[in-house]
Amino acid sequence: MMLPVTHVLAFGAWLVAQSKATSSAPTISIFLKPPGVIPPGGSTTICCICQHDNGNFVLYKNGQQLRTLELHGSRAEFSITNATQEDTGAYSCHYLDGGTVLARSETLEVMVQEFRLPKPVLSVLPGHEVAAGAYVIFRCTIAHSNAGCFLYLEGQIKTLNLLSKEQDYFNLSHVHKGNRGRYSCQCFTKSASFEWSAVSKTLDLVVRDYTWSNVVRLVLGAGVLVLLGLIVAEAMHSHLHRLGRPGPH
Repeated sequence: MMLPVTHVLAFGAWLVAQSKATSSAPTISIFLKPPGVIPPGGSTTICCICQHDNGNFVLYKNGQQLRTLELHGSRAEFSITNATQEDTGAYSCHYLDGGTVLARSETLEVMVQEFRLPKPVLSVLPGHEVAAGAYVIFRCTIAHSNAGCFLYLEGQIKTLNLLSKEQDYFNLSHVHKGNRGRYSCQCFTKSASFEWSAVSKTLDLVVRDYTWSNVVRLVLGAGVLVLLGLIVAEAMHSHLHRLGRPGPH
């Protein structure tokens, strides 16, 4: 038994609509700018980013709705100033469009703690600018023998364990453009409780993809050679013409 053409067309339209709805489901991210534990009286900004530029975000703290954030472009921000222990908590963003929650971010932990350790220094080898595929080492140096540290990349919620007494560096092998950005580190000790340092000064890692640049240079070089060849051929033709001999064809 064959289905009527109208049923087939209706089913096809439904499949297309479902495909579009699935592909357009937004993904959102949440992070601190600048990242890290903040001191009492300090400030930071909670950033929520979505692939869409309409709708709005609702910011939650410890599972309770805190406030609605309007999108500016694809981004919404909530600033924490003059921080206190009241600002400590688990934050998340819900993305809404037309009153419907379309996506939820991961949970971002915000911590407010006194800084009791010396400020670390972050360095990178072989340098701030590297080629894609290179091997990069981040080193976070602190004047404390028992400290562990975290490496932060601005715009990411996750931190990287960086150093301990046994290892004072973090390796990135085969770096790519996703590794570029603004890095910093922060150190801590754990005894009866955690003690923290301030966040180091930031450094920017630039990852260059020289493959395309090389292709462009090769094409330009080939073009120059062809042009020179045409100029030489034209000069020879003119010279032979003046001598009364036919030039090359």
